Amino acid sequence: MRPILLQGHERSLTQIKYNREGDLLFSVSKDHVVNAWFSHNGERLGTYEGHIGAVWTVDVNSSTTLLVSGSADNTAKLWDVSNGKCLKSWEFNTAVRRVQFSEDDRKILLVTEPRMGFPATLQIFNVENGVTENVSSEPLAVFHPEGPKITVAAWGYLDKYIVVGRDNGSVALMDPHTGKYIADNKVHEATLTDLQMSTDRTYFITASKDKSAKILETKTLQVLKTYTTDTPLNSAAIMPKVQEFVIVGGGQEAMDVTRTSSRQGKFECRFWHKILEEEVGRVRGHFGPINTIAIHPDGRSFASGGEDGYVRVHHFDEDFFTFKFQI
Repeated sequence: MRPILLQGHERSLTQIKYNREGDLLFSVSKDHVVNAWFSHNGERLGTYEGHIGAVWTVDVNSSTTLLVSGSADNTAKLWDVSNGKCLKSWEFNTAVRRVQFSEDDRKILLVTEPRMGFPATLQIFNVENGVTENVSSEPLAVFHPEGPKITVAAWGYLDKYIVVGRDNGSVALMDPHTGKYIADNKVHEATLTDLQMSTDRTYFITASKDKSAKILETKTLQVLKTYTTDTPLNSAAIMPKVQEFVIVGGGQEAMDVTRTSSRQGKFECRFWHKILEEEVGRVRGHFGPINTIAIHPDGRSFASGGEDGYVRVHHFDEDFFTFKFQI
């Protein structure tokens, strides 16, 4: 399983995302640049330049026509995927930490962080079927969530809920029309660092600094599975049906990396059997903590982005698909 090394960033990766077909991979980092790559060979398709701060988050709509990014420069930008043109730029009081298109592509969810006296916000913007002339400068809704700070968020199935993860280790369901919390469950003992939905969005996986990842049912927030590791986790992803695995990654904090080796730092992508909660393998390669993981929609490859500034794309060997877990 020889990896393809993507060298297009000068600073640490913050998020990577496949489009629905999986032929493109988008990456963002602290170097202000959004990159687009062909996922099958790692060739860079182009860049989206316009941010002047670290880019924390990125998402692409289901038709791969629009891209949205959120940055520490207090803006979110909407891009035309095909030509790299910035179609819209929204300005906020603080950094944008999370963005995501709704399941029907008509709305965009944005999370801003609390800072300098400004409260955290969760905002929803209208994007009518990619018709950029109808993209409003004003949000459809602005919520000021009470309680712990939101670190990650995602749309639930049929856009009925917004699922949020918070810095006290809890997850909550929010009504996207009122901004009120419907349900709440403290599932981790430390900050949630990632939250990724399953294909049908009826369940999701979380990653946390408490060295564990968990699968939860969306409607009830019931914990279904737990994967406990020996290192803080920054990302976790669910593999499609080709194999019943989840992939988690993280590692020792970046500030401590210079005092240890990559093996001791545990900079590995770890494969766990989704149902049996058993670790089945590890993939090494990064020279620092793994910050973000994404799995190809067909489950035949995955990508990881690290503190070392590299994206590594791994295409699975045929043996992977015939592998049987021995109970």
